[in-house]
Amino acid sequence: MIKKMLLLITILVLNSCSSTKNSSENDKWIGQSKKNLIKFWGTPIRTLSNSDQGEILIYGEQVYENANNAEGSRIAGPNYWNYTYVYVNKDEKIYSYKTEKQQHTPQEIAVK
Repeated sequence: MIKKMLLLITILVLNSCSSTKNSSENDKWIGQSKKNLIKFWGTPIRTLSNSDQGEILIYGEQVYENANNAEGSRIAGPNYWNYTYVYVNKDEKIYSYKTEKQQHTPQEIAVK
């Protein structure tokens, strides 16, 4: 019984640590300036107006999955985009962000 409890506690602790690490990586940018983000991450691939709230900086990476054929060589397979949307207010301070995996190219993205 004690072994089962220890195993359950260990799983819960490990699970909470892994999710905290992923979210806290971008949380450090909340409250920072747009200028500092661009210095660190570079120029966004696209910038959209976010109505009266400010703007959205879009960073993206195109990912190609590899497909193995019968001979074992790798060829380019399906692709998708990993996007990070950074929301900047009128004072040029970051107030939110989100990440998404999409099939749309940067040119096809519109404000929702």
